[in-house]
Amino acid sequence: MPFLDSRHRMRTKVTVVVPIYNEARFLPEALPKLIAAVEEVGVDYTIRLVENGSTDDTAGVARSLVGDANVIVHSMSTPDYGAAMREGFLASEGDWVVNFDIDYFSGAFLTELLDQPDEVDLVIGSKRDPRSDDRRPFIRRLATAIFNLLLTVVLRSRVSDTHGMKGFRRALVDDVVPNVVSTQDLFDTELVVRAERAGYRIVEVPVVVEEMRTAKSSLIKRAPRTLVGLIRMRRTLRR
Repeated sequence: MPFLDSRHRMRTKVTVVVPIYNEARFLPEALPKLIAAVEEVGVDYTIRLVENGSTDDTAGVARSLVGDANVIVHSMSTPDYGAAMREGFLASEGDWVVNFDIDYFSGAFLTELLDQPDEVDLVIGSKRDPRSDDRRPFIRRLATAIFNLLLTVVLRSRVSDTHGMKGFRRALVDDVVPNVVSTQDLFDTELVVRAERAGYRIVEVPVVVEEMRTAKSSLIKRAPRTLVGLIRMRRTLRR
């Protein structure tokens, strides 16, 4: 794989989309680290923080922390992770659109994405890659394995992971994102599966999975919603 020097990277425009919800306390720790990780790569970037339906001052705290960094804060009235991703993706610009979470991001992943050849359209930081170092608790790793089994059985997908860090070429975003109907937890799953079925070139790369805090969402609450969502997605994609 060819190595791209810093001058090439500075000519590559990247938008990083990060949904945030009730993160007023966590942002002072996480946002400076996110900005530093992106800036260290040496790329022309915009970070779009999409606050969605927070009941605290997440948006205000985010704006107070931006400083001179190229960070744009969006606000939405309804708490919806997938809808926040959709808004950020559709507002993005440049060559690549990258999806990070506020507690899970990586400059190393961004560097690997920028080193991909021109024919690659989607780069997935796969937690299920045999070379990945997944440091999450066992129950979280088990949940990912079960979800990806469902992904194979219900949607006949061959990708090993649809959640987590991902990077999409601009052409893929413009072509596929407007057609995605899933919200909440499954927006990015439908986006990846639609890209796969449309024949876009997908590359999965290993990652170090070390989240900055204990997961906020409940696996027990998400499981039924996810299963129903996957079945609905299969019907949608068949149509």
